[in-house]
Amino acid sequence: QCGIPGVEPAKVVIIGGGIVGTNATQMAVGMGADVVVLDRSPEALRRLNVQFGSRVKGVFSTRESIERHVLDADLVIGGVLIPGAAAPKLVSADLVERMKPGSAIVDVAIDQGGCVATSKPTTHADPTYIVHNVVHYCVANMPGAVARTSTYALNNATLPFIVKLANQGWEKALLGDEHFLQGLSIIHGKVTCPHTASALGYNHVPRWQAIEEAQKSGDSTIKACKSKEQHVPETTTA
Repeated sequence: QCGIPGVEPAKVVIIGGGIVGTNATQMAVGMGADVVVLDRSPEALRRLNVQFGSRVKGVFSTRESIERHVLDADLVIGGVLIPGAAAPKLVSADLVERMKPGSAIVDVAIDQGGCVATSKPTTHADPTYIVHNVVHYCVANMPGAVARTSTYALNNATLPFIVKLANQGWEKALLGDEHFLQGLSIIHGKVTCPHTASALGYNHVPRWQAIEEAQKSGDSTIKACKSKEQHVPETTTA
């Protein structure tokens, strides 16, 4: 339906303008679709406008705007992420029931529970199912479809942090980098990520407090982390 003269383009509605949403937008625009991106961040909407211009309609996400655009969509892509927390259900079962017959949903947020009420995890072997005449694609770990490429991409993103941990030790690496510290989720049996603690029903302990308690405890695991460091060469880019 996309980009063929004489044929009305498909309408692709993307919920979330982050990394998933931006890449989905790039693919949909490249195929000539009528693309709408919904997001609550004015900065994300401005970024998409700068990148894609008039080829994409950026819309502030509200219950009304989601309903209006989803009901008219041929394809809905859910790219919502709240780090460490379950994805909010932004598309209700009632809304899915009222979608156009034969339309489709790709819920990329399924790894965090999905942002569509009718979503449930599927596999690469059996990726789709139909609810209310709407095709659902909700494969958990979608990058697994291109396992080699996604593994290299993940390694490239995480290796500098692994090297930093190995060279500096966990305490110096975390306490010396506020951004790195934000990645700490669990230490010494305490959950330090507020979203994770809330989603799983645990008490939340602030990161600084949890680290101080771990340092004072003298736990054997902590002592092991303080053992003599073995230097790992920094990675370089050719």
